Amino acid sequence: MHAVADILPVPYKAVPSTEMSPSAWLELVEKIHTVVEEHPDVEGIVVTHGTATLEETAYFLSLTLKISVPVVVVGSQRPISALSSDGGLNLVNAVRVAGHPDSVGLGVLTVLNDEIQSAREVTKTSTLRLQTFRSPDFGCLGHVDGDRVSYYRRPTRRSYPDTEFDVRGMAELPRVDIVYAYAGADGAMAQACVDAGAKGIVSAGFAPGSATSAQREVIEGAEGVTFVQSTRAGSGRVAESARRAALSADNLSPQKARILLMLGAFTYTYLTYAGDNRRAVFAQCLWLEFGKI
Repeated sequence: MHAVADILPVPYKAVPSTEMSPSAWLELVEKIHTVVEEHPDVEGIVVTHGTATLEETAYFLSLTLKISVPVVVVGSQRPISALSSDGGLNLVNAVRVAGHPDSVGLGVLTVLNDEIQSAREVTKTSTLRLQTFRSPDFGCLGHVDGDRVSYYRRPTRRSYPDTEFDVRGMAELPRVDIVYAYAGADGAMAQACVDAGAKGIVSAGFAPGSATSAQREVIEGAEGVTFVQSTRAGSGRVAESARRAALSADNLSPQKARILLMLGAFTYTYLTYAGDNRRAVFAQCLWLEFGKI
């Protein structure tokens, strides 16, 4: 790493990625802003992360940071104690990408297995394979080879710092839960989420995008709960429907739709509108179409 950049180590947390949470994300946003403010000459940020929730942390940062330098989230499939660990090379490549001028303005990036992915699009697709992180609909943005960093496309959806989500100073975010659809699913899990105080529920529905009737009945009937429909399929867009009470998650995975809905519910909390058409207000809050970011 020292052969390609001047490294400034910044201790944060040493926890399994299964223990990451919205409160940890809020702390990480504060930490990154502090680093940039205290070291204005920083040209890139690399966040090391376990792979279980890496894609969620990356997407949250991509929606909430208010800085101009590239941010790369990196992990490894094999631990440093394993034969042929991928951690060392992934970390060096992440540093190279974070310091590359072409990385500016692309949103938060992930780097594993020599591939550069967009935080909005990437997901973990395999438990053990090195090529686990994929962008199912559109593929990676570029590659990190021995001789150069090469980009081949740019994401078009909005990302930091050009979003309306500023969470600095916040200690918590509204509760949003995910309800998984499966054959014969009743409304028990959805009702449990409502009873727990969820402000929003994301349905990980059947492809091309539908919960069971029992799940819909509970979610649509819950006062003050915003309903977003995604799909458990792993790729593809959920179509808009004027006949459905749910907002479309576009092609966001359920876990990423949850993050966007959580931030949208936070935004709604601090805005005042006349009337009580919550769905219309929330849609307006997210630029009329849920998938615009």
